[in-house]
Amino acid sequence: MVSFRSRQAAMPFIMITVLLDMMSIGIIAPVLPKLIGTFMASGADTSVGYGLAQAAFAIAQFFSAPLLGALSDRHGRRPVLLLGLFGMAVNFFVTALATEFWMLLAVRVMGGAVCANIAVANAYVADITQPQHRARNYGMLGAMFGVGFILGPVMGGILGDHNVHWPFFLAGTLTLLNCVYGYFVLPESLPSDKRRDFTLARANPFAALARLRELKGVEVLLWVMGLSILAQFCLHTSWFLYTEFKFGWTPKDNGLSLFAVGMMAVLVQGGLLRQFQKFMPTERLVRIGLVSSTLAFAAWGAVSEGWMMYVVIVANVFGYMVQPGLQSLVANAVDPTRQGESMGAVSSINSVAAVLGPLLGSPLLATVSHHPHGDWRIGAPFYLCAAIQAVAAWLGLRHLQRSGSLRTETAAT
Repeated sequence: MVSFRSRQAAMPFIMITVLLDMMSIGIIAPVLPKLIGTFMASGADTSVGYGLAQAAFAIAQFFSAPLLGALSDRHGRRPVLLLGLFGMAVNFFVTALATEFWMLLAVRVMGGAVCANIAVANAYVADITQPQHRARNYGMLGAMFGVGFILGPVMGGILGDHNVHWPFFLAGTLTLLNCVYGYFVLPESLPSDKRRDFTLARANPFAALARLRELKGVEVLLWVMGLSILAQFCLHTSWFLYTEFKFGWTPKDNGLSLFAVGMMAVLVQGGLLRQFQKFMPTERLVRIGLVSSTLAFAAWGAVSEGWMMYVVIVANVFGYMVQPGLQSLVANAVDPTRQGESMGAVSSINSVAAVLGPLLGSPLLATVSHHPHGDWRIGAPFYLCAAIQAVAAWLGLRHLQRSGSLRTETAAT
């Protein structure tokens, strides 16, 4: 275990890493379709190309995340994290300089292959944090997601209006600076006596998921997490076009809505979560959050006026506590020597959801897009999200209730 002073240096670095990762994603999000369009002959071709680029990144990440997680269990978090940061910086620079679509597609595959920074960062936090404080620190990481979600699209949109390549140069520069800073500041978090031998079988993404079933209770939590993430990706894929079809929102309107989501994430995960944990256990917060998220998805699909979207964003306070709470529960159930492997599997779940989300949400929205403004049927993708989240809530409520009852019976005996 790293020293107290090292922890003080490590936790801010990990938070900066997550912030820059999310900023980088946000920076390129408004301009990636525009950049791809420079290689295409029509809007339809651009749409297909953009889908291929997103899918290529997600599929590469699915296969690489458990590999990098297992490597971090063997060689430590520090070298894998620094390698990932350097690879992502190269990815952004090469994307900016791409002159053909196949080059951009190839570099997206490379980006997905090295982008396990979040998974390794989660394992790092588990290494340096006592179990009772993990939900708090994961909440702080979630807050960094929110800040990146606020800053990234704004910066990318402004730069992209001047030059479509500038946002990629900015993202690459920020990531490279973070890598240099980490090289000199970041201590190793995983001591030698807690490391594991590396095997290719352990790095298999499907085997990595299957092996987690050996850990009591974790498989149910991973199902809950996976379904929740899938619902989120369906929402992310549908949000921009849904609000345009239903309310006539412009990109500026959507940017403001993302600002509101990011502010709520920062407020809840960076502050309110810790306050609630003083008088409410993490399990109960997760249970309430799962129900709140289900209702929020349904409400977003049913509202008839754009301003109502903001009401739901603000009202869904407990929904922002679900992911950090679930990550804490999973980390506490996993042996210290397997944190990297488990967080790599969680990242693989993210990648699967990133592939399936667009395949589920986009076609469904296309079938209802012809309805007039304000029509409740345009919300079909959000009703699907609510249904997926409802299954996650049912599994989570049942599992956590049983776990609580078991602990009560054990304590009584």
